Amino acid sequence: MLRFECDYTEGAHPRILQRLLETNEEQTPGYGLDQHCEAARNYIKKACQAMDAEVHFLVGGTQTNATIIASILRPYQGAVTAESGHIAVHETGAIEAAGHKVLTLPSRDGKIRAEQVKELYRAHWADASHEHMVQPGMVYISHPTENGTTYRKDELEALSAVCRECGLSLMLDGARLGYGLAAPDNDLSLADIARLCDVFYIGGTKVGALMGEAVVITQETLKRDFRYMIKQHGGMLAKGRLLGIQFETLFEDGLYFEIARHAVAMAMRIREAFAAKGFSSRYASTTNQQFPVLPDEVLKKLSETYSYSFWEKADATHSVVRFCTSWATKQEYVDRLVEDIKKL
Repeated sequence: MLRFECDYTEGAHPRILQRLLETNEEQTPGYGLDQHCEAARNYIKKACQAMDAEVHFLVGGTQTNATIIASILRPYQGAVTAESGHIAVHETGAIEAAGHKVLTLPSRDGKIRAEQVKELYRAHWADASHEHMVQPGMVYISHPTENGTTYRKDELEALSAVCRECGLSLMLDGARLGYGLAAPDNDLSLADIARLCDVFYIGGTKVGALMGEAVVITQETLKRDFRYMIKQHGGMLAKGRLLGIQFETLFEDGLYFEIARHAVAMAMRIREAFAAKGFSSRYASTTNQQFPVLPDEVLKKLSETYSYSFWEKADATHSVVRFCTSWATKQEYVDRLVEDIKKL
């Protein structure tokens, strides 16, 4: 079985494993206060052109989302996101479990727009009984979205402007950020994201690392006591250097971006192969996640050799599925899939 159902089926990039082995018997301070974490922080701050930012390392995406959101919101506030946003549909109510409601906005492509946020904010404060309702306190987006789509720079600039006008913190979930930055039509840089967002994170778990997410905080008011929040949420890894070493390896010479480009190139070949056979895509994704709409009998044939994720039914005889590539996707696997698509 050749696996295309997600981007974390493999372990870690060989250079990370080698670096972990080389440093295995080093003695370092714990809890992210070691020289490897400090070097990784500096590499990331340089890449973001934000030397005043704070960088913290956590283990996984749900933990990171829950910790950041809890650090931003007051008890009576909620997080605004798309109805398909990760925190709304794929985190088992982690945000609500911590006492914060997720306020969803309709979205066709996984993105939300500045005017939607402004209208939600205006409607809340225009209601005479607003103190009886959850107050919008922040905006959560992801790049790429759950549907593989990406924000353009002008869209993110508009969202950022509205958030600042309304006093809402803007958070960007970057679990797959490398793949978003590598998309052929992407016009955002890490520096743009650091400038326009109050806090975001750079995902390692899905982009070459064994595990790990690097939180970048640019808003001064959000920096205070963030390590307390990490500890309270079970995210302060005693052997913190294990995270620092991985991000040090990914960012010291551009490996992060190199392997992300590989994943996107493989995904584009899959997209083109389906399109050449006349199959449409549910979303205009130019990242490592592709969502072809396929006849169920075609899926039955493909499932004999390939794994993929079911997304939703398109109609009685067609389904939307996800084919996902990663930093480690082998070209020969994609070659084989492309040939089999041609034979359908």
